[in-house]
Amino acid sequence: MSRSPSLPDRPTLDIDPESPPEEHLDALEDHFGEILAVHEQLQSQLDEVESRREELREEVNHLQRENETLKTASLYLATVEDLPSDGDAVIKQHGNNQEVLTELSPRLSDQLDVGDRVAINDSFSVQRVLDDETDARAQAMEVDESPSVGYDDIGGLDEQLREVREAVEDPLVNPEKFAAVGVEPPSGVLLHGPPGTGKTMLAKAVANQTDATFIKMAGSELVRKFIGEGSRLVRDLFELADQNEPAIIFIDEIDAVAAKRTDSKTSGDAEVQRTMMQLLSEMDGFDERGDVRIIAATNRFDMLDSAILRPGRFDRLIEVPHPEVEARERILEIHAGEMNVAEDVDFSDLAEKTDGFSGAQLASLTTEAGMFAIRDDRQEVRREDFDDAYEKLVTEGEDGELGASYPSYIQ
Repeated sequence: MSRSPSLPDRPTLDIDPESPPEEHLDALEDHFGEILAVHEQLQSQLDEVESRREELREEVNHLQRENETLKTASLYLATVEDLPSDGDAVIKQHGNNQEVLTELSPRLSDQLDVGDRVAINDSFSVQRVLDDETDARAQAMEVDESPSVGYDDIGGLDEQLREVREAVEDPLVNPEKFAAVGVEPPSGVLLHGPPGTGKTMLAKAVANQTDATFIKMAGSELVRKFIGEGSRLVRDLFELADQNEPAIIFIDEIDAVAAKRTDSKTSGDAEVQRTMMQLLSEMDGFDERGDVRIIAATNRFDMLDSAILRPGRFDRLIEVPHPEVEARERILEIHAGEMNVAEDVDFSDLAEKTDGFSGAQLASLTTEAGMFAIRDDRQEVRREDFDDAYEKLVTEGEDGELGASYPSYIQ
């Protein structure tokens, strides 16, 4: 605790009555100067005390607010499930899924609709209506209105690119063609193949060409801890696409949520199956999807449930394999397009040498070659750099550090 400032000594006037009047006047002037000095000192101390009082007042207000917050009971999230009668509501608390019939206050009875998110107290009384949930979207969905990947960035997938464009791009860009023939466009495209073969790039390139909103989600993000969360997130996914038409939904690792159903009775497996059923319902439900196309990708085609593969959900199943020699040469040229490559670099020979490499591994090869040139303080990438990069990837693949990074490790 700070100490109060000490008061200055009070000035005294000491005049000899027998002294001349001139000395009396000088003594009075000196006494007046001392009084002014004491006044200034007291004023300074007063200002300091006033400032300290303001600081203490702010600290007291802050402590009072904290005290009020601590005394306030916590509120819980819930969803309105039903409105059976005026003034009543059936609510379900998030987390434990407990359903309760509660009486609404008059100020809230006219504001609530089924499906609204509300805050409730320990007595399950609705305290206020919350905005629509957007946290799950922000955390799990990546929305890209204009992907930067173009068709020229993809090498060796001409046939796969043609099929994807027919199923996704043409219905969005030229719907009159399908109307003239009288056929419905394919409802979805499933890309399957080994990792790193360009499945995501295919989806992004088509979205770029159509100027459609690209909504990306990993299948693992649809697997949630609590009952009903995965299904709600699937509904959010398609609702978000409807709000941003034309849109392309890309679900990566769809095998995480659409694996073959088993007889397992665990709560986790049951929740995954409920999420898959919601996904199936959204894909071919009664409501028209409009200008929303669906593309999915998986590395484990053998794990998918037959329900997700039937016509009407994924009408086109497109395999994206490891590139052939001509495709590998084209991919190397694409990734080395911005590099200062020496004349002794023969991409056709490198393509022969990299049998079994995926597109991602070929991209890694060119990057490593550039790193070897930088390490030698050169601005030109030579053939020896590509050879050293190849040996590095092969060695790391043998040690198991790079995963499937060279042919024998893939096979």
